[in-house]
Amino acid sequence: MSDKVYNVLFLCTHNSARSIMAEALLNTIGRGRFRAYSAGSQPGGKVNPFAVAKAVAIGYPAENLRSKSWDEFALPNAPQMDFIITVCDNAAGEVCPIWPGQPISAHWGFADPASVVGGDDVKRAAFNKIFRQISTRISIFANMPLEKLEKAAIHRELKNIGENPVSPA
Repeated sequence: MSDKVYNVLFLCTHNSARSIMAEALLNTIGRGRFRAYSAGSQPGGKVNPFAVAKAVAIGYPAENLRSKSWDEFALPNAPQMDFIITVCDNAAGEVCPIWPGQPISAHWGFADPASVVGGDDVKRAAFNKIFRQISTRISIFANMPLEKLEKAAIHRELKNIGENPVSPA
């Protein structure tokens, strides 16, 4: 097994919910094989409290979560990404910065739990549902034998993860 740690950037428009939960999940269940980050094309400057609650529930430190611009990761001193994964349809359609090192990219679309209208119980249920869906895809990704696959095969598998439907439950 390789000692390489893969850098992964999850992108969403506001970097307040889906990309935040993906960052926390991969950093938690990635068993040290991954260093996950998240960012947004138009960061809202605030992390959704329901996303924070989901991250904290799996043991991820809340102080590590902040809404930030994807521009931070295009700077010369930024960590070089191995993977860029968009988690919302808006970010997938935007013109991204040029990422150093030509990372493998894919789109894993998820509904926006932050757009759900209703009381806290309704919102919490929406976040729980999307969190489970993100967790399913990240588990598949985290268990891929990346060190044994060629770049084209990794790209194909990463795209397949995003194209396979996730359970609505």
